[in-house]
Amino acid sequence: MLFGLLPILLIFASTFFSLKGKKFIDSIDLKLLTYCHTIRIPIEIILTLLYHKGLMSVLVTFEGTNFDILTGISAPIIVFFIFRKNTVHHRALLLWNFVCLILLLNVIVTAVLSTPSPMQLLSLAQPNVAILTFPFNLLPSFIAPLMLYAHLIAIRKILIKNSKFYNHLVV
Repeated sequence: MLFGLLPILLIFASTFFSLKGKKFIDSIDLKLLTYCHTIRIPIEIILTLLYHKGLMSVLVTFEGTNFDILTGISAPIIVFFIFRKNTVHHRALLLWNFVCLILLLNVIVTAVLSTPSPMQLLSLAQPNVAILTFPFNLLPSFIAPLMLYAHLIAIRKILIKNSKFYNHLVV
């Protein structure tokens, strides 16, 4: 997982610090970025099915302490109410992204602490063994970082769009 996770995190991080990366981030549509979080609905269902097969900890499902499915369910609702009549309610979108980021970080920490490793502190009876095999290893090595990246991009875009510095440059 380290070889899968480290390169993707470095690629994502580099876009925040390079000129081309910032241009790429600025070109991403905020509405589309918000919609992309609906992918979390099938992922949470898959995690729950894996739990019932004995391959995942209950803690990383919505039956346990993972409420990340709320992000997926709320994403189209947020788009409907936030992006209305050519007006974007940036503060509400920013709040939603921060709350969903906390939900994501909760499941990431729980998943790490429930995976068979020297760091395993949770779910000793039923650890997260599914994520050690393909295609489920894509969850921690690609999908979770991609969702984290999407939140960070949205937060950056909203903060820059609403900053006095940004408004001064545009005027």
